[in-house]
Amino acid sequence: MNSRMSLGLWGLGAFFSVGVAGYALYFVPTGGSPAPQILENLYAKPWLMAHAGFAGLALLVGPFQFLPAIRRRRYIHRLLGRTYAISCVLGGAAGLALSFGSTSGPIAGVGFGLLAVVWLYSTIEAWRMARMRRFDEHRAWMIRSFALTFAAVTLRLYMPTSAILGLDPLAAYRAIAWLAWVPNLAVAEIYIRSGTRSRTQPV
Repeated sequence: MNSRMSLGLWGLGAFFSVGVAGYALYFVPTGGSPAPQILENLYAKPWLMAHAGFAGLALLVGPFQFLPAIRRRRYIHRLLGRTYAISCVLGGAAGLALSFGSTSGPIAGVGFGLLAVVWLYSTIEAWRMARMRRFDEHRAWMIRSFALTFAAVTLRLYMPTSAILGLDPLAAYRAIAWLAWVPNLAVAEIYIRSGTRSRTQPV
């Protein structure tokens, strides 16, 4: 992939990330969501505000950690990295609590619950690898972590698409609880493995 295409894809991803982050953070003071069915979650108070706030902050900060110019400035990279990781851990913990109160049934609850668990694990591993100065592994785990953070974007792309297609809202939401993150993680894994192979090929 050439540098121009990479920058274009980064720009598109950053545009959606910042947009969805702004949307989430805008609704934090009013409870974390404008959707009545989300606010009916059994654990919406206080976890929805925490999830929207911290996940929104992670989504806002995350894309910029992939810019070489930021990574070269170690102090800024570390400061943003700590902000991102702490936001993911707190947002993921709140998301896990919310998954137990889902009003869309156990299929959606388990989907969002597993997302929270894998998101927490990948972020903690990324932090741990950085502390151990195993930077290649740190980068791989951070890619996985942000792929899961980006589920907030893919969910909001799937929702209106399912409505346009005339799908049953409840059935669509249950599917989206999985589709919002499993394909993201699969694409991230393919990208990581392809990069690893290219670095280990003989020259």
